[in-house]
Amino acid sequence: MPKAVKKVANSSSFSTQSFTEAYGRYLKYSRVKDQYNLSVHDQYYSLALSVRDEIINRWMETQTRYYKQDPKRMYYLSLEFLMGRLIENNVLNLGVESEVRESCSNLGLDYDELRQTGEDAALGNGGLGRLAACFLDSLATLSYPSIGYGIRYEYGIFRQEIVDGFQHEEPDSWLKHGNPWEIPKPGRAVKVQFGGRVLKPHGQKSSEYEWVDGEEILAVPYDLPIVGFHNKTVNTLRLWSAHATEDFNLKEFNEGDYFSAVGAKNEAERISKVLYPNDNNYEGKALRFKQQYFFVAASVQDIIRRYKKTHSRFDKFPEKVAIQLNDTHPALTILEVMRLLLDVEHLNFEDAWEITQKTCAYTNHTLLPEALETWNVGFFEEFLPRHLMILYEVNRVFLRDVSLKFRGEEDKIREMSLFAEGAEKKVRMAYLSIVGSHSVNGVARLHSELLQKNLLRNFAQLYPEKFNNKTNGVTPRRWLYQCNPKLSELISSKIGPNWVTELHRLEELESFSKNRAFLEKFEAVKSQNKKVLAELIERKNGVSIDPDSLFDVHIKRMHEYKRQLLNILHLVILYQRLKNDPDALPVPVTAIFGGKAAPGYFMAKLIIKLINSVGEFVNHDRETSDKLKVVFLEDYKISLAEMIFPASDLSEQISTAGMEASGTGNMKFALNGALTIGTMDGANVEMAEEIGEDHMFIFGLRAEEVQEIRTSSTYSPWDVYNENPEISNALDLIGSGFFSPEDPDLFEPILYSLLQKGDFYLVLADLEDYDRARMEAFKLYKDKKAWYRNAVINVAHMGKFSSDRTIKEYANEIWNLKPVPED
Repeated sequence: MPKAVKKVANSSSFSTQSFTEAYGRYLKYSRVKDQYNLSVHDQYYSLALSVRDEIINRWMETQTRYYKQDPKRMYYLSLEFLMGRLIENNVLNLGVESEVRESCSNLGLDYDELRQTGEDAALGNGGLGRLAACFLDSLATLSYPSIGYGIRYEYGIFRQEIVDGFQHEEPDSWLKHGNPWEIPKPGRAVKVQFGGRVLKPHGQKSSEYEWVDGEEILAVPYDLPIVGFHNKTVNTLRLWSAHATEDFNLKEFNEGDYFSAVGAKNEAERISKVLYPNDNNYEGKALRFKQQYFFVAASVQDIIRRYKKTHSRFDKFPEKVAIQLNDTHPALTILEVMRLLLDVEHLNFEDAWEITQKTCAYTNHTLLPEALETWNVGFFEEFLPRHLMILYEVNRVFLRDVSLKFRGEEDKIREMSLFAEGAEKKVRMAYLSIVGSHSVNGVARLHSELLQKNLLRNFAQLYPEKFNNKTNGVTPRRWLYQCNPKLSELISSKIGPNWVTELHRLEELESFSKNRAFLEKFEAVKSQNKKVLAELIERKNGVSIDPDSLFDVHIKRMHEYKRQLLNILHLVILYQRLKNDPDALPVPVTAIFGGKAAPGYFMAKLIIKLINSVGEFVNHDRETSDKLKVVFLEDYKISLAEMIFPASDLSEQISTAGMEASGTGNMKFALNGALTIGTMDGANVEMAEEIGEDHMFIFGLRAEEVQEIRTSSTYSPWDVYNENPEISNALDLIGSGFFSPEDPDLFEPILYSLLQKGDFYLVLADLEDYDRARMEAFKLYKDKKAWYRNAVINVAHMGKFSSDRTIKEYANEIWNLKPVPED
């Protein structure tokens, strides 16, 4: 913990002595170990359980407080949560680091080693899941009554290995050593049904049906405490694990059919086995569909159970319950709430629909039309027949409103229907999310504007009052206070500690941007962080890099629109320049990449191979290796990110304008003192407004220009190729097999996508301006005083991008949620 940050007043139960006693007790009675046979995991587990004692005290106090006051609660449904390692985050948020460190010292434990021991809880693919984790942190820190709901995947996102430059996927068995933070709650298990038939029981109301004869699966909750920062609030993340209602068929077992005897158990547990199964075949798609309903059905049952503890009627449901859908993965929530209100709680359709709409809200996370989730109607017919009936009725009512709004425009019926007709009839989940919610928000101002102008234009015209913007943010607790303690301590020494929960206070740093002594200390912190990362790179990659070089970093999910290809193509150009002129670069540069490609995404995986092939060649060229290095860090995850952000000099945010919803890596980089090179896309636009474009390196086409190119079809990548010899030479070099002598045609698909298929992501269109901006950055880095003055200004203007601010906007403008702090 930075020395300048004050601790929360501890509860009387927590002290160095009580912690030390708890550690010994857990080591002996939970791990059954002594000093002669314990492992580092035994130490970690005992340490975590000792910290958990204090968490549980506050957790129970928080839940008691909520139940006594009966406030409105918000339920955050997300198929992804990227929580990362938890021990350090929990210790810092509790405010007990000094006690834990003192106890570890007395016990002969290395706390710094142990805090790196726990597994990354990588229950997500990228930004969506990490945003959810940041939101949970802010909700607890601000004492908002809330619960997160997701799936307890036995295997998280795959562990990435780079073999001969290619990505290979290995299972991420993050639970292999157990998870000391979770609390199993088998007594709160609920049944989830798939398949079966729908009956109309005699004498029931016209809106009531009975869903029978389906396959039942047990959803068992595991609760993870979410600790607020330096307060007494501990909220809950409830993750569901799938189990069979019966472990095995005893009759089949006794008859010797052992595989069939346990078949139902194995089939049931597949649902929570792995994050996002490969969905390029029927089995994978069906499993993903079942995953989405499984966690939605369990969560909605749990939400209604909580509501009915204190309420017998449902007219107050929207006043006590807010449900936020994090993207379209939980869209089935709308149909499940309707089903339970109709068939179990016996409401009529009109009342149930009004309650559902007032309760649910939807966050959209994409501008890519192909990323708008759809499901074949056949899946509904097979697995959710009752929900399909409700969906048809919802669509009928909705299209009635459409026909009234757009009289004479018959095409609107087809365009806006919740069903997409075609060779295979599909359900449009984003449309269902919009129709069934009272609020639809984008995650950056530009994103929200483009949603209403383009992707969801018809719905914005129909429901203008629903659409709003909530620009993303990140929690400063993990992404500065925890991951960059030296910089946190320096900041607190100048402006005090309150910035950790009031990030706008960072603006007070701007007055130090011309203070020579402060800039020298700022640079020293950055230099120390870079040395740590350089040591990691040498240990992991076998590449020796210069810590004084400019660390130019591009870490994020591998996708063509994020344009890692633009980056590596430009690095090939820089390499060619260095071969012709050893002084072509004003400063040594280390280009660092990291990110995972979806297992079935051929082009993204090929770009990873290209990065590694270029790096392998460039790093061993004695004529250039002291000026340019290219490194790909495998298995990018939260714990690695916590080392990369503090060490970065230049942040690559170079997506095709109009395609990135927001981004949060851009915020984490700037918060840690990196300068941004980027397009005016996503949250970069608002960052430029806050920081000032003159303190960033902005380049490239703007979103409206990209749209114009798309509609006019006037752009030809061949023009760029023919007019710029550096670009054509770089492409020819790649195409010739220079970087892939073992397979000269290996990278031909990349060249084909750029030249023959029209360069959809406008890599070549932006390359010249990218070169200009990047060279400006390299030149500025030569003047360290000017560079770090800009870095301080970047940090000083990041106050807007706290997830605390984002959550307050959600609470005030969407959820109508009030904090319930400690009495």
